[in-house]
Amino acid sequence: MQAKPGAELASLGINMPQFTQQFNDATKDRAGEVVPVVITAYDDKSFDFLLKTTPAAFLLKKAAGIQKGAKKTGSETVATISADEIRKIAEYKMPDLNAITIEAAMRIIEGTAKNMGIKVEGMPEVK
Repeated sequence: MQAKPGAELASLGINMPQFTQQFNDATKDRAGEVVPVVITAYDDKSFDFLLKTTPAAFLLKKAAGIQKGAKKTGSETVATISADEIRKIAEYKMPDLNAITIEAAMRIIEGTAKNMGIKVEGMPEVK
């Protein structure tokens, strides 16, 4: 993913070439992914940024090999993935999820998958 200068950041006085270079350097190993970022701009025109994990929907579409989710949630299945795939995504997403255990994180990702029309096989039953 390559950052491209935008009017929103430039209007804050951020040095766009500097931001673009730093962002691209920090994300070079995530080429082709959506990379959410939180940018803090300071009065002296300096900035900090924090990279977040790739959105679950993007990762689920990639794991399922699909371009987009179901048009009608709950009545259409567009793909099937395994609980192991859900675990991999949950482990990656854990820093950005509101979950204490990996099992809880998996349930969050499974819910996103179901909303997208992706069936998950092999998930353990909730007790």
